[in-house]
Amino acid sequence: MFDPRKIIIEPVLSEKALRLREYNQYVFKVAKEANKIDIKRAVEELFKVKVEKVRTINMRGKPRRLGIFSGRTSSWKKAIVTLKEGEKIEGLER
Repeated sequence: MFDPRKIIIEPVLSEKALRLREYNQYVFKVAKEANKIDIKRAVEELFKVKVEKVRTINMRGKPRRLGIFSGRTSSWKKAIVTLKEGEKIEGLER
C-alpha cells in the first residue's frame, strides 16, 4: 500500500543538506524499501510540488562503542530530491 508518510520519514538537516537548498534540492531520510518512483510520488503528494529528479544513497551505520561492547548504528536510506524550477517546499525553509 502506498502511504507517503511511511515513505518520507524525516528531512535531513545537516550543513550539506542546507547548502543543497540553494540548488533547489532537498534531502530526506526515507524507508529502505522505497524506490525512486515511490519517493517522487510521496514528495509530490505531501508537499504539493513537482519533482524533477531523485537520487538515492544507502547509508551504512556508523561503528559505535560503549565500554567493552561494540556495534553499529542502524543503516538507513537517504534521498536527494531535485525540484523543478520555481518550486520550493515552504515548511522546510528558514
